[in-house]
Amino acid sequence: MSFTGAMGLALTHAAKAGDHGDVPVGAVVLDADGFVIGVGANERELLGDPTAHAEVIALRAAAKHLGTWRLAGCTLVVTLEPCTMCAGAAVLARVERIVYGAVDEKAGAVGSLWDVVRDRRLNHRPEVVSGVLAEECAEQLRIFFAERRG
Repeated sequence: MSFTGAMGLALTHAAKAGDHGDVPVGAVVLDADGFVIGVGANERELLGDPTAHAEVIALRAAAKHLGTWRLAGCTLVVTLEPCTMCAGAAVLARVERIVYGAVDEKAGAVGSLWDVVRDRRLNHRPEVVSGVLAEECAEQLRIFFAERRG
């Protein structure tokens, strides 16, 4: 699956998060052959779990699918630039690549506010591809927050 196709799937999952009151962020994990092996959407409000970010849920699903926590060769595709927790989880999972749509200037940890994934002190540094369907990803978030503000 292409990065654009995977981001489209992530946007679909993000919309589901918004439907139950969570910030609409969706994530997909692709294996080395481009097949979907994990999906996730924010579920912090739904589950009352501060770690229930879309990326963490998708990474857990991918690890379960593969039967290992090492996601070497995999790509994490997410609608919003990962935060420090999620960027750290991607590094620890040894994903090969992080692809994201919208930039998160307030909490982004893949180049905006911080750059966790490129820190030379870490033993693994995934490739980063940013801006995939960025406008569509940002628009989904703008609409969600505009509706919340009333």
